[in-house]
Amino acid sequence: MKGTVYKSTGSWYTVKTREGETYDCRIKGKFRIQGIKSTNPVAVGDEVSFMLEDAGDETFGIITEIEDRKNYIIRKSVNLSKQTHIIAANLDQVFLVVTLNNPKTYTNFIDRFLATSEAYDVPAVLLFNKVDVYDPEELGEIKYLAALYRDIGYTCIGISAKTGKNVDKVREMMKGKTSMFAGHSGVGKSTLINYIAPDLALKTAEISAQHMQGQHTTTFAEMFDLEDDIRIIDTPGIKGFGLVDMEKEEIGDYFPEFFELKEHCKFNNCLHLDEPQCAVKEALDNDELAWSRYKSYVAMVTGEEDTHRQDNYQGV
Repeated sequence: MKGTVYKSTGSWYTVKTREGETYDCRIKGKFRIQGIKSTNPVAVGDEVSFMLEDAGDETFGIITEIEDRKNYIIRKSVNLSKQTHIIAANLDQVFLVVTLNNPKTYTNFIDRFLATSEAYDVPAVLLFNKVDVYDPEELGEIKYLAALYRDIGYTCIGISAKTGKNVDKVREMMKGKTSMFAGHSGVGKSTLINYIAPDLALKTAEISAQHMQGQHTTTFAEMFDLEDDIRIIDTPGIKGFGLVDMEKEEIGDYFPEFFELKEHCKFNNCLHLDEPQCAVKEALDNDELAWSRYKSYVAMVTGEEDTHRQDNYQGV
């Protein structure tokens, strides 16, 4: 039988078939020794094959194969630096929910998330939430950030998950697609999903309660079906976002505005650090690039994102 993984608890997986039937499934140990260093060899959004087994009065599935993924969002595990965690797979887009404060989303977190989205071919949209509570100065900062990322090519939307401002635009973008919502704990992902799909309130409230308890070490996502062929993946809050399988020579390629200038650098393998006649550094000096983006890039190339103070990730 074939189906899509809708929920993962680490040991059990909820798999839904094309006919709409759901089965609780497990995996056999062989998946854990096939060179998969991920903490979760099967992720929400995976297309899998499984067979049914009877255990007394219960019937459950055994996942036998994971089909090739078209893309996925992956990060280093927070407490297990050598292991990775696939947050979700086979996505049409990811919405990164950003807040200016309570909690603060730092630009280095945004930039690492966007670089990972670029590296693994997942279109990303930035949602600047809680615009209903910002004062004029804070709104000015939001507009500055939105303009910065729009210039690079990212879609940016100012929203209020509480009042519903511009949530209709978000829902329109979700029609016929599988979308993931990500961001720090407390940025309003659950509130946003409740506004889009009120019937899911209890389920998202459970996840929100976990956020408040600070249970970030094991992060599992869950997918829901809505009207208009919408599939929505909610994820518990993410603290840090360590890079996975990126060579320092390729990181600049995942900053679109840097990649555009790369051909004008004197050296083909320019890292945009101390090399002469670097087009990226020249653009920075001419205020044609954002310094916040460059600082994020340097931290990623030099590996500083692994040693950064954790509170810079959490925004607390």
